[in-house]
Amino acid sequence: MDPHACIIVFAKAPDPGTVKTRLIPALGAQGAATLHEKLVRHTLATVTQPNLCAVELWCAPSPSLVWPHPFFARCQNDFPVGLRQQCGDDLGARMHHALDTALQKYSYAIVIGTDCPALTASYLQEALDNLRQGKNAVLGPAQDGGYVLMGVRQSHPRLFSGVAWGTASVLNETRARLAALNWQWQELAEQWDIDRPEDLSRLEIFFAESPENGNRDQIPPAKT
Repeated sequence: MDPHACIIVFAKAPDPGTVKTRLIPALGAQGAATLHEKLVRHTLATVTQPNLCAVELWCAPSPSLVWPHPFFARCQNDFPVGLRQQCGDDLGARMHHALDTALQKYSYAIVIGTDCPALTASYLQEALDNLRQGKNAVLGPAQDGGYVLMGVRQSHPRLFSGVAWGTASVLNETRARLAALNWQWQELAEQWDIDRPEDLSRLEIFFAESPENGNRDQIPPAKT
């Protein structure tokens, strides 16, 4: 276990109608929330089982205004994670705050979401290795033009302010900002994530071909 590192997992509470909204036409609000819950738990199992380093689950505010949300309380009971509340007006501000907070205690940190089921322990280890070896940052590119992982040795607001989050320009914007900061960074292999109805068939194939990661029952039935 690396005592100098921390993995930050960003997640929303699985409240129907507030998560995986682009999947609601295919799965319905409850089906999309159920899938989100399963993806969160899959991610937490992936990042905690190898005992790579400390893991913190940073939770988005819930409309229920309950802290911790019962789902997050169950996650903390089932996985060795600390719970923290996200803080900030947009995704960039929340990521900056989480990384800045973690780096007050650790030498480097990576932040991931829960939309990329194909993330593996070796992928996370590669990210940590690059930071430990002195890279200023590490990126895990996503096929849709965003990224599934960012790791840093320091959290600079320039990386997170004014980014068009949720668009195909996020990765290139981030690359330009890293270059402007004159940082050295490493990019890992490109990954896919689950955002749109057309991604569901790929998720089904992934679980079918990787029994250790789950099975087709993890995908809620399509809305009828």
